[in-house]
Order: sequence, then structure tokens, then C-alpha cells
Amino acid sequence: MSDHINAKKGDIAERILLPGDPLRAKYIAENYLENPVCFNEVRGMYGYTGTYKGVPVSVMGTGMGVPSIHIYARELMTEYDVQTLIRIGTAGSYEPDLNVGELVISQGCCYTSSFMDYANLQGTFSAVADYELVHKASVIAKEMGVPARVGLTVCNDLLYFDNKPEIAKQWNKYGVVASEQEAVALYALGSQFRRKTLTIMNIVINIFNPDRVPLSQEAREKELDDMIKLALETAIRE
Repeated sequence: MSDHINAKKGDIAERILLPGDPLRAKYIAENYLENPVCFNEVRGMYGYTGTYKGVPVSVMGTGMGVPSIHIYARELMTEYDVQTLIRIGTAGSYEPDLNVGELVISQGCCYTSSFMDYANLQGTFSAVADYELVHKASVIAKEMGVPARVGLTVCNDLLYFDNKPEIAKQWNKYGVVASEQEAVALYALGSQFRRKTLTIMNIVINIFNPDRVPLSQEAREKELDDMIKLALETAIRE
């Protein structure tokens, strides 16, 4: 057992999906995995292991924000030897024509977080996903007929802040298509411990177009199914 995960070694598969919401982890386990077994309930952060198309796969919530995902992803890598970690979550569009309901595959992550200050690097860290996972996810999305934009994203510490449209426009000038709150920690840990990491996001609001109504909670859960399927297929494909 690690400090925050009540599982024994061997209880968690080498491939894991990481939604922020622990109830979404429960939903994935119950609706997509065969014979799921719960390996964690500490702090209500549900984790399950089962199989998907005969391949062992785990899923576990991480909570919201860089500090929370850093705790769980690090313990999964260092205490349970997880090799492939795919974050699935929601994001806001920083691209005018990136619609609510579309998917984003984050090939690299800019960040406003001070997270990397702790590394004391003599320069600026580039937070990037695993190339093979990015490529696989892009190919599989096309096979599924699911719109998925591959591009740069930005990881923000804050969800609510002033002048969001203006800030979004500045990031978008440099090719950033969406904003979320966890990827820099996952990508940095993947680089540090030489693990495969990826973030796939579903757009739930368009910053530039207030006429596009954000997804309701019910619609959001339905739209997320494409993202879940894409992440599972990416995780198991050799």
C-alpha cells in the first residue's frame, strides 16, 4: 500500500485511465471493464481494475488540479509500476472553431502553474506527451470517426480568473487550443520516471462564443463516452 492508495502490488494494471472525478472512474469500471474489482476507496478516490477486450486495464480518479493528480500519478508510477497513464477530462476551448463536444489530444502542455519550480531546473521545462500515444490516439480517433484536435494546451492553476477571454486570445496566438488543470504534473512525472503519458479532453465550453451553451451534466456524461472509448483503445493497442 502507498500513502494514498489502498492497494497491494499486482492489484493495479500497467495501463490506467485517470479521470478527475472518482465517480467517473466508477462509471467507466461498471460500463466498460469486464469483471472490475475495486482496489481503492481511500478519500472516496475510487480505483478499479478489470479487463478491456481481454487486456488488463485500471481506472482511478485523481481529483482536480496539479497537486492532486501529482500525488496519485507519482504513487502509481513509483509504488505500483504503472507504465501507461492516460488522463481523461474536460477542457475549455481557446480556439474559436473548436466546438463543444469535440475532443482534444494534448501533444504538449504550456502552464501557468509554479509546479516545476520545485525541480530547480536551470531553464524552462517542456511538458510533452508520449509521442507513440499521441500518434495512436490520433489514428484511432479517425478510425472511430470522432473529431479530435491534436494540439498544444495550457494547464492553469485557477479555474476562475478575470479577463479570461483576453488571456485565451493571447495563448491562442501561439497555437494553444484548450485549457485544463492537470496535464503538466502528469507529463512531468512521465518524463521523470520514463513512463508513457497522455491527456485526452472533451470540450465542454467555448471561451470565445457565449452563444454556444456549455454541456449540461447529463449531456456531458453522454459526450464523454467517445473520449472514454478512445482512451481505452489507445491504452490497449500495441
